[in-house]
Amino acid sequence: MSYLEASGVSYIVDGSTILAETSVAVERGELVAVVGPNGAGKSTLLAILAGVLRATSGTVTMADTDIVRTPPDVLARHRAYLPADLLKEIRFTVREVVAMGRHPWSASADDGVRITDALHAMDLAGLADHVFSTLSSGEAKRTHLARVLAQETQVLLLDEPASGLDIGHAERVLTTLRRLAASGCAVVAVMHDLNAAARAADRVVVLGHGEIVADGIPTDVLDAGLLSEVYEHPIRVTDHPLTRGPLISPGEDV
Repeated sequence: MSYLEASGVSYIVDGSTILAETSVAVERGELVAVVGPNGAGKSTLLAILAGVLRATSGTVTMADTDIVRTPPDVLARHRAYLPADLLKEIRFTVREVVAMGRHPWSASADDGVRITDALHAMDLAGLADHVFSTLSSGEAKRTHLARVLAQETQVLLLDEPASGLDIGHAERVLTTLRRLAASGCAVVAVMHDLNAAARAADRVVVLGHGEIVADGIPTDVLDAGLLSEVYEHPIRVTDHPLTRGPLISPGEDV
């Protein structure tokens, strides 16, 4: 059994099916990007994997344990979750917000080091004493990411972690996620940037209308015909001149 696994997961609200019989497995040591158009069910799948939403049917296991039966404090020591909609009006400093990531763990002399490391990882050392509510949206996103890093879990579930960031900080986030996966974490990230997914992910899961359309390595999954069908818009896929991986751009309407 994989470290994190959803089996036959469905999510239905008021008779509307958001996810239908969806199964996905994630191993430690890999970064999985979840892509698809708006309304495809990406955020719902991530929230179910995190145990924030309970599936209408199906199961989710983490470390061979059903997350529904896992106490919240135990779950928080196994997985960190970053939703797309983040709290902004918080009257704490950046350092205090990042320190919240240590809450699931018993107080330790190493907490300060872990918080400082997370601040540096997201280029926030110079903002550590700033009040969170005064930050730009990109700085606020990086603060929440640092909080997730400070939590130090084996599973990271991140909804659009690099969206809204400038190119330098977006690349810093992707590099950090790659490093965490290489260190043995299981990382799942919802991404709208298909080129970022192609560049950073070990696997790409494509969702469309609440169902998994494709699941595999980027060079196999990020296909022009498949993406054009899923996104209902012409998409061109060529070889990247440097990496030789897929380079994705909008095609022409005909």
